[in-house]
Amino acid sequence: MNAPYDGDRGQGTGADPAGQVPPPHQPAPDQFSQDPYVQDAYAPDPFQSQDLSAQDPVTEALYDRSAHPPPPPGSYPEPQPLYQQPPASAYAPDPRVWAQTPPPEPEGPLRHLPYGDAARTTEFTGVDDLVTRAGDKTPEPDAFAHLFRDQQTSAQPAPAEPVPAAPPPKKPAGKASGLLRSSAVMAAGTLVSRLTGFVRSLVITAALGAAFLGDTYTVAYTLPTMIYILTVGGGLNSVFVPQLVRAMKNDEDGGEAYANRLLTLVMVALGAIVALAVFAAPLLIRLMSDTIASDQAANSVAVTFARYCLPTIFFMGIHVVMGQILNARGKFGAMMWTPVLNNIVMITTFGLFIWVYGTSAESQMGVQTIPPEGVRLLGIGTLLGLVVQALAMIPYLRETGFRFRPRFDWKGHGLGKTVKLAKWTVLFVLANQAGVLVVTQLATAAGEASGKQGAGFIAYTNAQLIWGMPQAIITVSVMAALLPRISRAAHDDDPGAVRDDISQGLRNSAVAIVPVSFAFLALGVPMSTLLFASSGQEAARGMGFILMAFGLGLIPYSVQYVVLRGFYAYEDTRTPFYNTVIVAAVNAGASTLCYVLLPAQWAVVGMGASYGFAYAVGVGVAWRRLKKRLSGDLDGPHVMRTYARLCMASVPAAIAGGTAAFGVITVLGSGAGGSVVALVVGGAVLLGVFFVAAKRMRIAELNAMVGMVRGRLGR
Repeated sequence: MNAPYDGDRGQGTGADPAGQVPPPHQPAPDQFSQDPYVQDAYAPDPFQSQDLSAQDPVTEALYDRSAHPPPPPGSYPEPQPLYQQPPASAYAPDPRVWAQTPPPEPEGPLRHLPYGDAARTTEFTGVDDLVTRAGDKTPEPDAFAHLFRDQQTSAQPAPAEPVPAAPPPKKPAGKASGLLRSSAVMAAGTLVSRLTGFVRSLVITAALGAAFLGDTYTVAYTLPTMIYILTVGGGLNSVFVPQLVRAMKNDEDGGEAYANRLLTLVMVALGAIVALAVFAAPLLIRLMSDTIASDQAANSVAVTFARYCLPTIFFMGIHVVMGQILNARGKFGAMMWTPVLNNIVMITTFGLFIWVYGTSAESQMGVQTIPPEGVRLLGIGTLLGLVVQALAMIPYLRETGFRFRPRFDWKGHGLGKTVKLAKWTVLFVLANQAGVLVVTQLATAAGEASGKQGAGFIAYTNAQLIWGMPQAIITVSVMAALLPRISRAAHDDDPGAVRDDISQGLRNSAVAIVPVSFAFLALGVPMSTLLFASSGQEAARGMGFILMAFGLGLIPYSVQYVVLRGFYAYEDTRTPFYNTVIVAAVNAGASTLCYVLLPAQWAVVGMGASYGFAYAVGVGVAWRRLKKRLSGDLDGPHVMRTYARLCMASVPAAIAGGTAAFGVITVLGSGAGGSVVALVVGGAVLLGVFFVAAKRMRIAELNAMVGMVRGRLGR
């Protein structure tokens, strides 16, 4: 028979057999310390962490595993023996002390961080990610709403609807992927716009020729763009994007009132400018080209063309303001795609002109023989193209929730500061357009003096159009997506972020800009003889030589564009103005020397080379000033190393490609068929040699681009 439990037998109060209280210096023994069955009854279960059913679901749901990742292998604590109390912490709370000394902060890099946030295991979310993903977040349901249902005023509260299961969270895109997507959309739109612009230039040249009549229309068509840039275009393109970003960030209405005031102000200003320009059209034509104004027939045609084209200034400004509003709201595609509509309208207009009167080679039409109906048709078509381009922006604005309401309360809402900033930008474009005026005067005079096609102003503009296509597709698209981000970094006084974004824009654009510039130098003639074959061999070859002269200037031109965005992000428009004065002065001076020293046939070719040389001088000045602005750090060694390696890879590629194209033209001739074969063979050789040389030099930016393309293709 089992004996009864007698562990307490003979014990009195205080575990004293005599029933006396033990002395104070003797602690009372634990009555369960010697019982093997109950001494570990309250010890923590070492297997509870592995038992899913024993875990608290609320604690498990609230536990942030991303902030507390598991320790790396090999760092697990040594397992304690079973049935043994864990050691007490040195900083365990003492219930007898009311205000305890907190434990010391950890040593090392975690000392200045909140507890639990390790630098290598904590994911920090920047302002860009918060702004980009702000619209994607949905408000979380209140987990404690059921506790207050009895306090609701309604007698019978509606039953809570079941919350649908949330879709799996999307993987947040980083800065690089978001930039690539935005740049891809804009690059695609710009590419289509430039391609249709090529077709437009081809049709214009086919309809009017590359002689004096073509120069007359080109001067009248260029005049509205020049006036627009001189008045408000420069400020709209560069100054108002940072201001719109700040208004969206700081204003309660997301910057909508600011955008309405800006749009109203631009409409009023441009309306007045158009009225004055139409009235002063004869004076403006003489300012553009004294050679055209001195010829009575050419002056009459140019003034008529100008009065049809000058109202496009208004619609240019409306289109740009709407596009900048969309850019500030993260919609970049519309501004790049809507110019396609303008090109389509103009292609249709000049196509109808050719259908009625024939090509220039067939009709031999000049400034004396072009009919008034033909001038009217071309003028109305040119104006209609810009109208369609501007009105096409309205659906995109409505999609973003923007509604235009005219507002004339301009005072006291930040527009004065913006106009003050734009003052220097207007002076900037004034200096730039002063150089353009000099080139226009000299190019038209040289073309008329040479007596040959393809040696005047229209040849200069056509070659410049081809030359500027990579700049508009690559550099402009990349910087349009980077400019809001650079503006935010400059506003937050983060020069390191500004430097990194500018360096990224320079290096990413250089991967395509550098080899393309050498391709223009090697393959300029077959490109032009293919594109402008309808204008005749003489005109096409002349434009090819001008394109070759432009070629290498594309590199400093692209660098200058990127560097100036850094000044605009800091709302510094004075420095770009002084820099552009230097560029315009060098361009005008070098072009004048070419006009004086070179034969009339080659004067415009020299002007093309002078354009790139002027921007090379401007880059040196702008680089030093921006480097000083960013505390002496512009990531220069990294950028220069990338450009140097790309140039070293492009030199043998250009020599090999140009030699192959010259051999094909020698055998097949310089007609359209021979130009196609020469361009294909020379381009393939140039691209192959460049890729092999760049691969051996281990150019990181090229490898990243190739990897991205392979990833898109699934290879």
